[in-house]
Amino acid sequence: MTDSPLRIISRQGSAPSAARADLPLRMRRLRTSENMRALVRENSLSPADLILPLFVEENISERQPITSMPGVFRETEKSIAAVVKEAESSGVKSVMLFGVSHNKDDHGTDSMKPDGLLARMIRSVKDAAPDMIVMADACFCEYTDHGHCGPLDAHGHVMNDATLENLAIQAVIAAEAGADIIAPSGMMDGMVTTIRSALDESGFENTAILSYAAKYASAFYGPFRDAAGCSLKTGDRKTHQMDPANSDEAMREVAIDLDEGADMVMVKPGLPYLDIIHRVKSEFRVPTFAYNVSGEYAMLKFAAQAGALDYDKSLLEMLMAFKRAGADGILTYAAIDAARLIKNQA
Repeated sequence: MTDSPLRIISRQGSAPSAARADLPLRMRRLRTSENMRALVRENSLSPADLILPLFVEENISERQPITSMPGVFRETEKSIAAVVKEAESSGVKSVMLFGVSHNKDDHGTDSMKPDGLLARMIRSVKDAAPDMIVMADACFCEYTDHGHCGPLDAHGHVMNDATLENLAIQAVIAAEAGADIIAPSGMMDGMVTTIRSALDESGFENTAILSYAAKYASAFYGPFRDAAGCSLKTGDRKTHQMDPANSDEAMREVAIDLDEGADMVMVKPGLPYLDIIHRVKSEFRVPTFAYNVSGEYAMLKFAAQAGALDYDKSLLEMLMAFKRAGADGILTYAAIDAARLIKNQA
């Protein structure tokens, strides 16, 4: 008698015991209804997993659409309050703030002033939604006139140690304004220990650090640089951001930042680096975040506009991939959209 395909599959697979080796393997029993699928689902996605990045531009009277990121705006210092309240009502509990400065110089000094844009936008968000977790991007690319992440030497390279001194000031300014989490994104050596020391010495020992520990020199940041006004005039960021070919190096970077006092770590970009997210979570078992960056968001939006994809379904599938890889939280420009979709499914 010829074996049925089900029995062949059963014998080739790993059977629970020899006595059950010839029983038909029917995986579809666990997919018979939505309630059954929900019962055995390995990963879940909730609005609380989502972090909304926001751009705040000074000296504008109306929010400005970002053409390379459909549905995303440069907010005014007044409109940001309404957006944050909208995010809160959708179930999103965290935002990441990026300033679009009109007061740039070669050091990004506006972000180191108590009344600068960085401090003002943090206070605006906290005034509008006191319980919202505010993550302050700690970098200088949005505030320097050359677009690099710190002051430059004579060869046009970012000076690591001079940048660290400025990061310490910037982090304390953000904490004083009400930031709950400082998120250094410049990939400077020693940035976490510098910020941790500055915060502790200033009485902000409870302010957490989310380090962009594995930030790659990626082509997927293009729309962000348009949105934040930080495109480079000369050079590139390959001397401090990671080579996309490297994986083990990311583990070393994460280990160093955790040793220096990081409370959580970020992998950026997200989709092309799901393997890195998985390795980080598996090896370190710490809060691990993924950044669904501007280029990833734009690809989905423009594909949907062209009729190539269903935006809602593709969005949730994409975000679930981050969770499946091991991400605890996801920064995404689609946070409000996704939160509403998740609620509607409940």
